[in-house]
Amino acid sequence: MLFEMVGQVVRGKSGFPYAVLQTLLKLVVLVISTLLLVIVRVQVIQSQLPVFTRFDNPAAVSSTPARQLTFNYLLPVNGWLLLNPSELCCDWTMGTIPLVESVLDLRNLATLAFYVLLGTLAYHSLRHSHNSAKTVIMALSLIVLPFIPASNLFFPVGFVVAERVLYVPSMGFCVLVAHGFKSLTYRWGLKKMSWLLMGILLTAHAVKTFNRTWDWESEYTLFTSALKVNKNNAKLWNNVGHALENQHNYERALRYFLQATRVQPDDIGAHMNVGRTYKNLNRSKEAEEAYLVAKSLMPQIIPGKKYATRVAPNHLNVYINLANLIRANDSRLEEADQLYRQAISMRPDFKQAYISRGELLLKMNKPNEARDAYLRALELDHTNADLWYNLAIVNIEMKEPTEALRNFNRALDLNPRHKLALFNSALLMQESGEAKLRPEANRRFLTYVKEEPDDANGYFNLGMLAMDANENEAAESWMRQAVRLQPGFRSALFNLALLYSQSQRELEALPVLDELLWHHPEHVKGLILKGDILMNHRKDTQGARACFQRILRTDPNNVQAKHNLCVVYFEERDLPQAEHCLEETLAMAPHEEYIRRHLAIVRGKMAAMSAAGQPVLSAGGTGLPENQQQQQQHQQLQQQEGHGKAEEEENDEEWRAAAAGTREGAENEKNLRKSSPAESSGGPGQGQAKKLGAGQPDRRTKSKSTKEIKDIEKKREAALKRLEEIERLLSSD
Repeated sequence: MLFEMVGQVVRGKSGFPYAVLQTLLKLVVLVISTLLLVIVRVQVIQSQLPVFTRFDNPAAVSSTPARQLTFNYLLPVNGWLLLNPSELCCDWTMGTIPLVESVLDLRNLATLAFYVLLGTLAYHSLRHSHNSAKTVIMALSLIVLPFIPASNLFFPVGFVVAERVLYVPSMGFCVLVAHGFKSLTYRWGLKKMSWLLMGILLTAHAVKTFNRTWDWESEYTLFTSALKVNKNNAKLWNNVGHALENQHNYERALRYFLQATRVQPDDIGAHMNVGRTYKNLNRSKEAEEAYLVAKSLMPQIIPGKKYATRVAPNHLNVYINLANLIRANDSRLEEADQLYRQAISMRPDFKQAYISRGELLLKMNKPNEARDAYLRALELDHTNADLWYNLAIVNIEMKEPTEALRNFNRALDLNPRHKLALFNSALLMQESGEAKLRPEANRRFLTYVKEEPDDANGYFNLGMLAMDANENEAAESWMRQAVRLQPGFRSALFNLALLYSQSQRELEALPVLDELLWHHPEHVKGLILKGDILMNHRKDTQGARACFQRILRTDPNNVQAKHNLCVVYFEERDLPQAEHCLEETLAMAPHEEYIRRHLAIVRGKMAAMSAAGQPVLSAGGTGLPENQQQQQQHQQLQQQEGHGKAEEEENDEEWRAAAAGTREGAENEKNLRKSSPAESSGGPGQGQAKKLGAGQPDRRTKSKSTKEIKDIEKKREAALKRLEEIERLLSSD
């Protein structure tokens, strides 16, 4: 039709046949569609050709004539797969098909036979114009034209043979088979024979298809089936190793990776796999050796030639993996940094190298350089939420909480479910102490526990937020949930016990403290809190003494525990031991004024007893029952432990009363006590009865009026309550 149209134009006849216009319209649509697909494709690959290595397609980097002979030999190989798909393989790269390096190679005969057959079919189809010829030429078009882009004849591709590129050509092949079946049946009179052959063919292919389906059951079965076809492909050995690695079967995976290095000794990826598996097996020395072998196989830098075009991007990970391995040794951090910088010099847009180097620089206490590394990575990928998160961590190290929170928010803008950004940003808000940030921090922790319902840390921090807001019931619930998920959660157990203590539920705190100390026997603050509760609420001085002595066995210089032990001695009326204990405590902390005052009070007490003619004895020598002694001496020095430095003007009033009491003999005992409200409610008469019971004269006490005694009692009780609160705050974890 085109020839006829050109002839009409030459003869001066106007007008175009409708069929020609219709054909041209189809061609225009096809051309425009193709151009659009090409444009989309270029955008997808970011205007860069993919990087293929000699492992993907060995013939592509071979010299003449091996390259041409091998590429032409691949044509009959593909034809044979269509004709006899018996040995199918999911990967035909690397050494699957050895190179045809000489014209004397017998495989060239297969190439010659293929071209003869294809040429004969094309010649007869083009020479004749009957329907059979048209069917054959259409079938050949479906076979040849879609296959040309993957044939390696015009430009190299990233594989040697790929069964997937035969899908469309197989349509043309099926047309040829159907046309042959029709010819045998109707033209040559072999109807029965042709139907028999077709039945055998369909049955055989159906059985083979069924069996082949089981090969695709998993990665492991797929790649092991490929190894039955070809054992000279290192990628197949690697892929079986990867499948076993995904199952955490590292020992078996290592055997396949090592076999891959034997099949293809210069395969960088195989040596990297060996190194990674050795690392998973905690065999760092062998892992480093494998990575060094892989590194030695990397192409050398050629001046003036872009390195990134000659190496697969994933092979550059050998520098990252090796650096990640050796940076575990703090003495080799500079060596690891050199590897990261080498990877960046080879590929300046290597984002992972910047990220890993930023982590290393942070470990090397170089936050400014770490920030620069992350900012460079963000230039390459500013939509990466992980990078904004890492940058926020650097800001925290640089004491820039406002900037850190801003970068956490950027990460969450990109990925609202970024778990680490949710958790750490909420923690940063909580630590800021700003009440206006608590609702948002609470919302983020709630989102985090939805994403990570089994992480006890999320529930613990929700409990801490509730404690900050004085929501004790909610705090208790969150802390309980954290302990349920993580038995022995130290901070959750201690803060739960502290919550009970602050809520005047001290006895409920004891089982929690017992659980804490069962998991963490040397938890100092837990021992101090338990000792305080035992002495103040259980009147168990022996148990309290055991808690404080346990601390001092592991930390003899703990001033708080030492002072509390002195309080126990005073509670037990062992004044000489209390004096000696306070002297030792004062030597440990000579600048602590409250210890000095307590020592003066004890010495004043001893002097008053001596002046009254009463021997200074231990608790066992007083002649009083133990419970009455405890009622007299309960908690007299305990309130100053840890907070003597924080006393206010009202506290000074109480200590002035204590000092006056030492001059009044027996009155000093009550003035020194840290009593509970229940114990103070008995009034002065109760205190006088205790003193009289201890053999102390009451005449000096009665020199004060009843009103004055009540005023002193009220001031003392108010001061003691404040001191209890200060102690709990200072004991918080």
